[in-house]
Amino acid sequence: METATTLTGLLRHVATKFPSRRALSVAAKFDLTHSHLHHLSESAAARLVAAGIKPGDVVALTFPNTVEFVVMFLAVIRARATAAPLNSAYTAEEFEFYLSDSESKLLITSSEGNNAAQSAASKLNIPHGAASITQAENQEPALSLSLTQPESTDSVESLINDPADVALFLHTSGTTSRPKGVPLTQHNLLSSVNNIKSVYRLTESDSTVVVLPLFHVHGLIAALLSSLGAGAAVALPAAGRFSASAFWKDMVKYNATWYTAVPTIHQIILDRHSNNPEPVYPRLRFIRSCSASLAPAILGKLEEAFEAPVLEAYAMTEASHLMASNPLPQDGPHKAGSVGRPVGQEMVILDQTGRVLEAEVSGEVCIRGPNVTKGYKNNVEANTAAFLFGWFHTGDVGYLDSDGYLHLVGRIKELINRGGEKISPIEVDAVLLSHPDIAQAVAFGVPDPKYGEEIHCAVIPREGSNVDETEVLRYSKKNLASFKVPKKVFITDSLPKTATGKILRRLVAEHFVSQI
Repeated sequence: METATTLTGLLRHVATKFPSRRALSVAAKFDLTHSHLHHLSESAAARLVAAGIKPGDVVALTFPNTVEFVVMFLAVIRARATAAPLNSAYTAEEFEFYLSDSESKLLITSSEGNNAAQSAASKLNIPHGAASITQAENQEPALSLSLTQPESTDSVESLINDPADVALFLHTSGTTSRPKGVPLTQHNLLSSVNNIKSVYRLTESDSTVVVLPLFHVHGLIAALLSSLGAGAAVALPAAGRFSASAFWKDMVKYNATWYTAVPTIHQIILDRHSNNPEPVYPRLRFIRSCSASLAPAILGKLEEAFEAPVLEAYAMTEASHLMASNPLPQDGPHKAGSVGRPVGQEMVILDQTGRVLEAEVSGEVCIRGPNVTKGYKNNVEANTAAFLFGWFHTGDVGYLDSDGYLHLVGRIKELINRGGEKISPIEVDAVLLSHPDIAQAVAFGVPDPKYGEEIHCAVIPREGSNVDETEVLRYSKKNLASFKVPKKVFITDSLPKTATGKILRRLVAEHFVSQI
């Protein structure tokens, strides 16, 4: 058996090797084997080709976390086209931007449709199709796909996927400017899937429940595609999105061996466990955390509550997700406060002149490898800055310790410069979150006439706690150097988050500064 050179090639190999193993389940609805999932995606790819979709065409997909999304995503990339998953909660204006910027040739939604997306597509003269998968009694699930384009005689069987095919088109979250378009090839995706399978030793015996949206690189690649590429099983929540009340029931039902989430969701899962424990929990090999910094205090509580190692990882869209991860216990120690060792690519810490810095010295985290995008779409200025000195620049400040583990200090643009003292907001977060009565906390910089920038923070108290600003400041003064102590504390019951549950400091800062 020759080694797969594309993600579609790997999935075809898996369908042949593990035809009758469970691949994809929709809670309380139905299960698909690897063989049947492959059959559904091949037939959907044939429909797309017959409807006129050509290699390189971009197909926008907007769905909740459903089996239809998974089948259509696999179908699009099998047809040598480019899948552009979009958040179904976007406004018509947002859909118009993303559909236009990606140069989408077709929009596919669920059979219920999406008014905002369809309105934007109509305005841009982009045709719309709807996909649904149903299961009649005693029958295998079948796909229904409505497409209005004229049918051609081209066949999907004659199409051979190429490693250089652009399979996925995503946008960065646009923390500082207009979102940038990131094209990822079949080879990028295959490299990342193999890296994730390798570091977590994923096999056909593994099973997970997806808690993150599949329009985002974390849920799509780390949870879904890496599982499918290992011959493992994935379950989607019945509601099409994460539900704290159903999560552990699904995990037990599907014999889950691991899950991956952002810190916000880990916190929700932990809070529910404290207030409303389940009668039984599955035996997990590991829990994975990614997409934002996980405070060591929270990591410790997760390990204690669910009796599994919590492995913090580091990832970004431009690297097809994974860049570094703490290893499984049999492969080395996992260090709280570190995002682990580089996985599957080169990683260095550079200073502003492009010099590689030694261990324990902070600079910009830079990478290169087969999982890294070749460049942003139609953005010469961004590409020039991002690929300086022959490395991709992540925009993160960090250092590698003497064991080769990466420690992040913060985003370059988020470091707080208080009178010349550079302060890591991640460090302040970690101290605040170690307080027993604080559930969530975010430190951020605000303009200050005397120091240039000053530290503020927003805190969500634990349920039933009456922690106040005085107590937060007392605890901060006890555990932080005086120049790192927040000048102002906002006590709140919610924090602004992105669609993936990620807390962006910029959003938090804008929200609370406007209240001063």
